[in-house]
Amino acid sequence: MKRLLRSVGRSQRHAAGNGRGLRGKPVSHDSGNRSRLSRIVQCVRVRPRQLWVGLFLMAPVLGGQQPDALAIVRRSVDKERLNFRRADDYVFQRHFERRVLDKDGRVAKVESRTYEVIVVEGEPYEKLVARDGKPLPESEARKEQEKLDRELARRRSEDPGERARRLSEQEKRRRQEWEFMQEIPAAFSFRLAGQDTIEGHPVWVIEAEPKPGYKGRARRADLLTKFRGKLWIDGQDYAWVRVEAETIAPVRFGWILARLDPGARLIFEQRRVHEDVWLPSRALMQLAGRLALVRRLNFETEVVWRDYRKFRADSRITKFSEMAPSP
Repeated sequence: MKRLLRSVGRSQRHAAGNGRGLRGKPVSHDSGNRSRLSRIVQCVRVRPRQLWVGLFLMAPVLGGQQPDALAIVRRSVDKERLNFRRADDYVFQRHFERRVLDKDGRVAKVESRTYEVIVVEGEPYEKLVARDGKPLPESEARKEQEKLDRELARRRSEDPGERARRLSEQEKRRRQEWEFMQEIPAAFSFRLAGQDTIEGHPVWVIEAEPKPGYKGRARRADLLTKFRGKLWIDGQDYAWVRVEAETIAPVRFGWILARLDPGARLIFEQRRVHEDVWLPSRALMQLAGRLALVRRLNFETEVVWRDYRKFRADSRITKFSEMAPSP
């Protein structure tokens, strides 16, 4: 939008000038207006994205009405379901980093793992390719390849019943994730906080407060009542560009006797990969709590997804040295 306004401003100055055209002839006001209009049209023609961003940001003012925050969120949840399915079409790299913090919040220890995620007989498989930013030693890399070869052979030797059961379990997990997502519009009260742009994408900024006493039907839907958050939703694709969430009550995981204290922060980001497909790019979790209700935990976990490639039957494992750098 700034480029558009600058171009319009330049066209106005050039048209005003000294009142003369290219050959020194006087220029009438009608002629100047036509010149300015021509430049504006040309600017719109070559800079449609800047125009779209500007119109998006001005839309509430021009229309006199604020978009409905709940309607935006509902549509974005439907969009996420489509992205869930389209994610199956891609292989990628996942970099996981864990930073242990001392009592003063300083980083005391850092460890990381990098995985190549591919599709093996209809189901994702993660192969470890690097540790702490370095390629695996040759002997360990060979063992990881042998593990992949064994898993590939096992899945290819399945009879139809075994394959159906395995894929059914995968589908069950996805269905549970989707059912959890569907609870979000009903579990929170939403408020449109404004508009913004992220990497050139116009977005709605929406604040979410949990509804007290909300009882959902999805597995672990009770967790939603323990978070407040903010969403940045793309104004064109309705994708979740960024999500920030914070715990407002203790979150317990009974099977490992772990608890997250209020104030734990989570950030999740997505980016457009191809056309209108949005896939995860980064997640950051700043966690404080207790393990076995005694041992104090204070650490950060960051996950970066990168180098998305459309899945093909011959997709190969990328060497660590060939990996694209983290964005």
